[in-house]
Amino acid sequence: MEKEQNQKTEDNTQIKNKDDEVIDETSNNKPDNNLDTKKEETEIKPEDKIRELEDKLARTFAEMENQRRRFEKEKEEAFEYGGFNFAKEALNLIDNLERSKQILQNDETLKNSDALKKILEHFNIIYKDILSVFSKNDIKPIDSLNKKLDPNFHQAMMEIDDDQKEPGTIIQEIQKGFTIKDRLLRPSLVGVSKKTEKKDPNTKENKENFESK
Repeated sequence: MEKEQNQKTEDNTQIKNKDDEVIDETSNNKPDNNLDTKKEETEIKPEDKIRELEDKLARTFAEMENQRRRFEKEKEEAFEYGGFNFAKEALNLIDNLERSKQILQNDETLKNSDALKKILEHFNIIYKDILSVFSKNDIKPIDSLNKKLDPNFHQAMMEIDDDQKEPGTIIQEIQKGFTIKDRLLRPSLVGVSKKTEKKDPNTKENKENFESK
């Protein structure tokens, strides 16, 4: 009797386990509604995709336009200032002519001679021809003498006592400067005026007395 009851209990347990397995299997086969919802959320709407493509196209066209403008600017600068270095080197012709004239003018054996006058005349013709060629190519000398010092075009090399001129006035041109179009080719090297320093006689006397002690 007791043996039959144990057998029934085991059979009931097996039936429950089978039912549980069926329930589990059916629960696993149910569709996951959350996954479908997430999938729908990740999908991009056609309108958003179109706006994204339009934005990319606009950026691409803007970049192309910027590159075109840069290219045009570089081309213009190359055309206008392509001879910048050549022009700068050509200024040595002007410098050498000026030096040669000064050497000849300071030569005691040639002073006040007809030969010196003729040589200087030829030098002046060459000098004017060079300036004419420069001018046709927009290379022009900088006006300096009696002008106020402008750091954009002048470089002060020395100060010279001069009470007749306002301080900072250019009274000597050491080397002529030039511009090419609207750019500085080289600055003028100049000497500028300054007020004469007035020495206090009392200060000098006190200094002498101090040294004598």
